[in-house]
Amino acid sequence: MSGKKMMKRVTRLLEERGRKAYEMAKEEVLNEEISYEPVRNALQYFIKELWHNFQHPALLSLACESVGGNPENTIPIGAALVLLTGAADIHDDIIDQSETKGSKPTVFARFGRDIALLVGDALLLKGFILLSKACEDLPKKQEKTIVDLVRKGFFEIGVAEAKEASFRGNWDLVPEEYLEIIKMKAAIADVTARIGAILGGGNSKEINTLAHYGRTLGILMTIRDDFIDLFELDEIRNRAENECLPLPILYAFRNTRKKRKIIRLLRKDKITEQGSQEILDSVIDMQEVQKLKKEMQLLIKKEENLLSYTKRNRTTLRLLLSSTLEDL
Repeated sequence: MSGKKMMKRVTRLLEERGRKAYEMAKEEVLNEEISYEPVRNALQYFIKELWHNFQHPALLSLACESVGGNPENTIPIGAALVLLTGAADIHDDIIDQSETKGSKPTVFARFGRDIALLVGDALLLKGFILLSKACEDLPKKQEKTIVDLVRKGFFEIGVAEAKEASFRGNWDLVPEEYLEIIKMKAAIADVTARIGAILGGGNSKEINTLAHYGRTLGILMTIRDDFIDLFELDEIRNRAENECLPLPILYAFRNTRKKRKIIRLLRKDKITEQGSQEILDSVIDMQEVQKLKKEMQLLIKKEENLLSYTKRNRTTLRLLLSSTLEDL
C-alpha cells in the first residue's frame, strides 16, 4: 500500500469511527446558550472549523470492539473526550502563543488570550459534565475507575505541558528529557484505549495491552508531528521562539558542527524559507535522526507482537501504528 493511500485510509477510518462522538460533542457546544457574542463565536469557530477530533473517540471505539464489546457504547464518553482534549488544546495554544492550526488561525490568534482562556475553561467544564452523564448508567465501580483515569490522564498532560514550558528557549535540552515529556503527553491515548477496553468487558491482560498500545501510538504520533513541523516555516519560527525545538533537531544537535549551523539560522531576526530549508537539510539525513526513526520502527514491532492478546481489529490497530512512519 502506497503512503498516500495508507494515510488516506487511516484518516477515513478514524473519521468513520469517531464521527458520531464528535457530532454529539459539537451539538452540546452549539446548543449552549451564551449571551456574550465573542465567547459564543469563539466556541462555534473552534468546534466547527478547528477541532475535528475523531482520533480519540475512534481509538475508544476500536479498543472496545477489540475485546468483544459494542463500540456504540463508547459514543457518549468519546464526546466528552472531544471536549476535554479541545480544552487542553486551546490552553496549550495560549501557553505556546500558537497562531495557526493547519492553515487556520487558532482561537488565541483570532479572538485573543482572554477569550481563548474562557473558551478553554468552558469546554473543560462541559466535557466533565458530559463525562459524568455518560457514566451515570455504568456500575459504580466502573464509573469511579473511568472518572479517575480521565482525571489522572489530564493531570499527567498538565504536568508535561508545565515541564515543556520550563524548557522554553533551552536549546541545550537533551532529547531524552524531551522524549520523557512526549511520553507523558501520550497519557490521554493510554487512558482512552484503557477505557475502551473496560467498556468492552476486557480482562486485565487485554485492558493493559490496549492501554500500552494507546500510549505507544500517542508517542509515535507526537514524534511524527515533530518531524512534520520541520517542513512548516511558521511552526519552526514559533517553536524556536515559544516552545521546545522539535525532537529531530535536538537529536541533530548531538553533532556540534550541525548544532552551531542550526542555531545560527534560528537566531536570525526572521527565519526565511531558505533558512527553514537549510535547517531541514541539516537535520533530516543525520545519523542520529535516522536512529530515531529506527527506534520508532522497533516500538511498532514490539506493539504489533502484543496485539496477539486482542480478539479483533489487529489489522486496523497495526495500520494505525505503521501510518506514523509514513513519508518520514
